[in-house]
Parts: sequence; C-alpha cells; structure tokens
Amino acid sequence: MKPLEKLLKKPGSHLPARPAAPAPRRQSLSRPPASPEEPAGPAGPQPGGEGRWLELRPPEAPLRSPEDPSPGGDRDREPPSPEPPPAARCCCGCGPAAPAPPERLLTALLERLPAGGAHGRGCGAESLLDDIVLTHSLFLPTEHFLQQLHQHFVLPRWEDGAGLRRKRAVLAVLLHFLETYKGLLQEEESAGKVIKELYLLIMKDASLYRDLEDEILKLHQLVETVELKVADETPPPSKQVKPLFRHFRRIDSCLQTRVAFRGSDEIFCRVYMPDHSYVTIRSRLSASVQDILASVTEKLQYSEEQSAREDALILVTVASSGEKAVLQPSEECVFTTLGINSHLFACTRDTFDSLVPLPEEIQGVPGDTEIHRVEPEDIANHLTAFHWELFRCIHELEFVDYVFHGERGRRETANLELLLQRCSEVQHWVGTELLLCESLGKRAHLLKKLIKIAAICKQNQDMLSFYAIVIGLNNAAISRLRLTWEKLPGKFKNLFRKFENLTDPCRNHKTYREVLAKMKPPLIPFVPLILKDLTFLHEGSKTLLDGLVNVEKLHCIAEKVRTIRKYRSRPLCLELEASPSQLQTKAYVRQLRVIDNQNLLFELSFKLEPGGH
Repeated sequence: MKPLEKLLKKPGSHLPARPAAPAPRRQSLSRPPASPEEPAGPAGPQPGGEGRWLELRPPEAPLRSPEDPSPGGDRDREPPSPEPPPAARCCCGCGPAAPAPPERLLTALLERLPAGGAHGRGCGAESLLDDIVLTHSLFLPTEHFLQQLHQHFVLPRWEDGAGLRRKRAVLAVLLHFLETYKGLLQEEESAGKVIKELYLLIMKDASLYRDLEDEILKLHQLVETVELKVADETPPPSKQVKPLFRHFRRIDSCLQTRVAFRGSDEIFCRVYMPDHSYVTIRSRLSASVQDILASVTEKLQYSEEQSAREDALILVTVASSGEKAVLQPSEECVFTTLGINSHLFACTRDTFDSLVPLPEEIQGVPGDTEIHRVEPEDIANHLTAFHWELFRCIHELEFVDYVFHGERGRRETANLELLLQRCSEVQHWVGTELLLCESLGKRAHLLKKLIKIAAICKQNQDMLSFYAIVIGLNNAAISRLRLTWEKLPGKFKNLFRKFENLTDPCRNHKTYREVLAKMKPPLIPFVPLILKDLTFLHEGSKTLLDGLVNVEKLHCIAEKVRTIRKYRSRPLCLELEASPSQLQTKAYVRQLRVIDNQNLLFELSFKLEPGGH
C-alpha cells in the first residue's frame, strides 16, 4: 500500500480518487485512491448537500465547509454552527450574486463591475470576478467564455456612456483572466486565437476611448508576456529539453532550480525492452502512448509491416513490485503519472508475461548514505527549499483541474502530479534509510535524526515534508521495530507523540488545521489535504441545479485557491551555502533513492528484528 493511501485510509482522512474523465488518462500510481471506510464527502443527497443557493431569503441549510471538524458519522460531532448573516453590501452597492444560467452569469458580472474600478478590496464584484475567472470552466468551456467576452465588447452602444462602461468591464475581466491564467494559455490554441482577436478590437478602439489608456497599456504588456499560441502562426523555436523529476539521476539536472512544466515541453525518456536494454526518446510531456510507441518503433527501426502484424509493440508500465499494466494507445500524460520506481517497457504481446522489474528496483544494498554524514538542519533546509520550488511551480488552476477535470475540459496537471509523487517518495525514503541501516545503534541514532528533521521542517513551515516524514515513520515496517524504538531517548519519544497528534486525521485533521491557520506565509501545506477538501466541495454539491449555476460552490472553490495564493504570497528565504559539501547534500535530497515495494520493506524489517511485536 502506498504511504498516502495509508494516511487516507485512517478515519476522517480519506482522499478519494478524482472523478473519471471523458478523455482517456491513466490513474496516477502516486495518487491516493478511494477508500471504502469513509468518503470525503456525502455519497448522495444530504441535508444542505446541494449547496447554499444565493437568494434574498436565508436558506434552511448552508453548504458545510470541508474544514468543518465534524464529518458525518463521528461520535464527537459538534452541533452545527448557526447560519451566518446575509452578506452585506459593499460601498459601491455590490451584494451577493444570484444564481443564473451559465450563459447569463458573465452578463451579470459585467453589469456588477462599476465604471472606473470604483470597488474596493474585498468588494462583492471583485470577489465574484475572481470566482468566475477561477471556476468558469466548471460550467462553461474557456473558449466559449472568451467568445462571450468578445461578443459583449462589440455590442452596439445603447446610450451615452453605456458603451464605454461595458468595454471597461470587458477589459477588467480580460485583464484579470490573463493575469490568472498566464502561461497556461500557451497550451490552448483556440483560446489564444479568441484573445488575439479581442485584443486587436480593443487596440482599434484605443483612439476612441482615451479613458481606457491605462487598461489598454496593461493589456498590451500582458499579451506580450503570455506569448499566446495561435494555430496558423509560425511555430515558436524549439524549447530546451527539461529534465523530469527522476530524470537519469543526473547531478547537473537535479541541482538546477525547478521550473514549471507545460504539456508542450519536451523531455528525454528511457523505454526499456524485455531484456532490460533501452532506447532513449525525445517526447512531449503530454504525448500519447501512440506517439511514444511511434518514436520507439523508429528508434528500433521496426518496419511498417512488423508494426501492422500481431507482433506490434505495446507500452507497459512495470512497478518495482512486479505489477504490470498495459497502456492504451489513446492515453496521454503517462510520464508524470508513473509510480516512484515504475518504468515504461515496450514489448510484444507474446513477451508481456516475461517482463520483470529492473534489478536495482527489487533489491536494497545496506550501507551508510549521505544522511548519516549530514547535520539534520542541512537535510531539513534542503528539503524545504526543494519542496518550495516544486510548490511554486504548480499553477493554482492545477488544483481545480486535478479534481474537476471530469466536469471541465482537461488541462495538464504535471506539476501537481510531480509534487504528489515527491510526497510519496519522501515517505518511502524514511523507511528505506532506516531499513538499510543494519546496526541497531546507528538505526536508533538515525531514527532520532529523522525526528529532528521533521521538527526543523515544521519550524520552516514546510508541512509537506513534516507530514511525509511522520507518515514514513508510521509505516508498519518501521513501527514494528521494537528494539529500535526502545533505544530512542524519552525526549524524542514524547516529541514524536506530539507529531502524531498533530497529524492525527481525527475530526477532519482539526489539530493540523488549527496549527496551519496560525502560520503566516511563506509556508508549504500538506497538499493532499487541499485536494481532499476540493473533492469534498465537488461531491458535496452540484455545480448546476435546474439550469442555474451554484455560485456558492464556485465561491468556496475559489476561496480554497485564494488560500494557496496566500501561502505563496511571500518569498521563502533560507540561507544555504554553496560549498561542495552543501551541493552534495542538495543533490542527495533532490534525488532520493527509495524502495517503494512494501513487501521488500517488510522483508528487510524482519531481517533486522525477526521478533517484532
């Protein structure tokens, strides 16, 4: 069982798999699957489960927040909180938005945006603008959303001043849209085409509406920055090939600062044969299985006749446990959804049964690694620095796409997938290091050091590393090492008990949420819990009811995204030396060698302490 699964199978901490998508996409092996013990949200209609529909009279039951520490079924459930008072109107007269059909919601937004941007921070119109830009494609594809903006801009003027006011409102929405989406638009040709057409119309009107000068200048700068991709334009120059997360374990690659991945980015990838020889191909990150096999076939110089016969190649993922899965030709984005020690194999159907994991993935070599020679402060600081880079690479909309992609058009979530994979990797790293340490004294000292590392990560406000280390130490193969735990000083036993209480999923992670609420940015949250909350919001209420958009649900989702913005609103400042020893530690932390086969971990555990408890 994957470590994330172990956490999320505890009562109150389940993160279900994201809903099935219409477009074929393989389930990530590093993603926690659904657990039968406790659903993250109500499985069927519940009191208040349809969300709070924004009406003038107060509803009977509010949409419960995922942070509510009283999930259904808990014995210690607290009485429901009283209904909050109706939202007050702001200084410019903006009140809560009313439910509306999808095609009318943008119109309602444009009508609420005051002329000249005379709404303050926290204004209802400003909040609604951000809500719709972040979540519009739950009910309206992005291309249609932009086409509606285009239509509103070219509407004839109804009366004096109405045309300018409407154009200013369209500009406000477009500017906020571009500021939010930024690099994601480089992957969407149809959206880029609509934006460019609208941009040209706005530039044409610039001479007629002098009052729009500042907005138009800002729009021009944003369009230049985004570098929109349009199908009929000259393709951009070839990009530099980026190293993937565990790409060839090259030192020069892992020392580079991480940058965000996009589906069009090109990577190098090894595809293995049944005899463990391999070919290296260059591929787009979002390439389909069919495209990958075409590159492999070209490298192997397969003839067209061979490819058309029964001995045509198929693409298979092989995990370190020996588990195999055949990938369908139409599947995409397979690189970032692979398990930690899983590899791609190309073979014929006749040789499928002979596939076995690579030798280095099915055996562990005992011995001292870098962690035994480095101070815990250095390990913890490098963990925090690396995870901050990965967290910063995730576009805020990836969190929404990851959970809601079955309801909206699919968009790549590669950076989020990689961070989830890293979280699982750190958990396995903890167990791997302990179980490859044969000396009882050294193992107890290493256990003490890992608890110290977790404490420093918590102090750094890196709750992702903190959580991953604590979960790793709670792995059954580690927790059974009675002799090792007995040699741990009492001070560290008490400290670890506190850590277990902090990560206890009881009452929907109430203790962790309280600690997190007291932290100020920058901080790295435990990302799987954010996905759990979004899944709760998704399954707990419908997006559309009787043809009307659930504006309350959109607002709750957008609030979760704004929380992520807040976590990253300030830069992380860690003083890390550039000495050779520190660079060696940096390389070690960024390229952890782990055993992710739970059966092998248990074998090593029983060899160290056959008795256990």
